[in-house]
Amino acid sequence: GQDITARIAKEQEYSRLIDTANAPIFGIDLNGLVNVWNRNASKLTGFASEEVMGRNLVNEFITEDYKERVQDVFTKALNCEETANFEFPLVTKAGVRVEVLLNATTRRDEQNRISGVVGIGQDITARVAQEQEYARLIDTANAPIFGVNVNGLINVWNKNAETVTEFSREDTKGKNLVRDFIREEHRDRVQEVFTKALNGDETANFEFPLVTKAGKSVEILLNATTRRDEQGNVIGVVGIGQDITARIAQEQEYSRLIDSANAPIFGVDMNGDVNVWNVCSANLTGFLASETLGNSLVDNFITPQYRPMVAEVISRALRGIETANFEFPLMNKTSTKLISILLNATTRRDETGKVVGVVGIGQD
Repeated sequence: GQDITARIAKEQEYSRLIDTANAPIFGIDLNGLVNVWNRNASKLTGFASEEVMGRNLVNEFITEDYKERVQDVFTKALNCEETANFEFPLVTKAGVRVEVLLNATTRRDEQNRISGVVGIGQDITARVAQEQEYARLIDTANAPIFGVNVNGLINVWNKNAETVTEFSREDTKGKNLVRDFIREEHRDRVQEVFTKALNGDETANFEFPLVTKAGKSVEILLNATTRRDEQGNVIGVVGIGQDITARIAQEQEYSRLIDSANAPIFGVDMNGDVNVWNVCSANLTGFLASETLGNSLVDNFITPQYRPMVAEVISRALRGIETANFEFPLMNKTSTKLISILLNATTRRDETGKVVGVVGIGQD
């Protein structure tokens, strides 16, 4: 004889641990027949262990569309090739589908012979439903949304992105976003934004052009957000965009009109630095746009005695208080003679109504 008291005690302890685990655990023998079905599996599916023991797990409890894949996982485990984090649906007693995330592990007897497979699962039905809702929201959003995995390959491309670019989801899935849909001269900048987001450093309001199926460029204003799984691991980047092609065209038209106007027009940003200086301003003062842009208007182009007054007019306009018919002198590059300007100082705002500077339309 052989004293198997310790072995039996160990097996009983193993069975107790399985039965009281807070995860669904089930097992099959070499023929695929259920021989392990713990309380949590019963609770999840509605089937008591007595109802499932000896029945074929794949044939009787797996939805038709997943039978082949689940059988393949169990067959591999019976050949010592274990599978982690395999998702599949179980059918409950009420006929409801529950989603399970499974680790399929080879089971061996005391002689180390393969005796079956044990699966330790996790009910991810709620998570899958949440992901599906998330996917629906993305797909129906009225903004172009696209995402990439950690390798930069497209895995999200919503209906609006299809409309904006004319590329269907099937055209883009699995392709490299930067290499295949960004013009060469912009690739490094865009790649840098995605690389930063993959490292948790997100970017808001990044402008870049996407290439459409017709070969045109559409300008996108993008928020690049790090995408994480339920464990917090980075799994990619999702970009929520805005098509600003029309806005940029309008801004360019606005710039052309300013530059060709027969009146001096100049503007400053929130810091009082010049960001608009049209041709008429250049002709009038002798200062080219390249000499003025980025420099303080008050400090560099207004005579000292008028600086406080001009600074006050600009400050007021930055607070939304505009001034009409304000007279002040501008300096001339080639002459000591001052140029008297009659100015309307107007608050400049972005498309959201936020103050971004002041534009002055003058008269010599």
